[in-house]
Amino acid sequence: MNWVHLHLALNHIPVLGTLFISLLLVVALVKNSNELKRLSLAAFVILMILAIPIKFTGDFAYEVVASQQWMVESLAKQHEQAADQATSAVFVLGLVAAISLFVTRKQRSLSNRICLGVFVLALFTFLLMARTANLGGQLRHDEIRSRLPYQKPHLGIRTCCLARQSHAVFGKLALLQPATPHRSVN
Repeated sequence: MNWVHLHLALNHIPVLGTLFISLLLVVALVKNSNELKRLSLAAFVILMILAIPIKFTGDFAYEVVASQQWMVESLAKQHEQAADQATSAVFVLGLVAAISLFVTRKQRSLSNRICLGVFVLALFTFLLMARTANLGGQLRHDEIRSRLPYQKPHLGIRTCCLARQSHAVFGKLALLQPATPHRSVN
């Protein structure tokens, strides 16, 4: 396993974690469950702790793929900037959740206002995480990338198109050749 594989495997944790913990917080608010509210906030703190080293796997992964022919530098920069923003947002989310837990530690219930504030911050963080994931996916998936004039095409697409074109040309040439009768072997 190299850094690229590790980054691709781990980067889903903060993206999906933000989404699922936010859904858990909604359930906690609907059921007015103090335990689920505290669990959600604690999960955001854990997510913050996990997200920071996961971001650094991207830095190491970039070093591995930076010299690849398919790498589009401008997309890599956009992805890195988005990752910095998303990591900052999840860090703020985790700090707000930790402070909320600390301030209300002696109180019996956790305020719905605090939870709604954390939820809004979590939604914003999820949107930043989803944007980062989309930009990261564009590095290798031309089909989700909007074609810009400065982007070099992916080698696989060029090869695929050349194969289709050559098949079309050579297939037509094959049709123009006279058919040779087959000899039966007795």
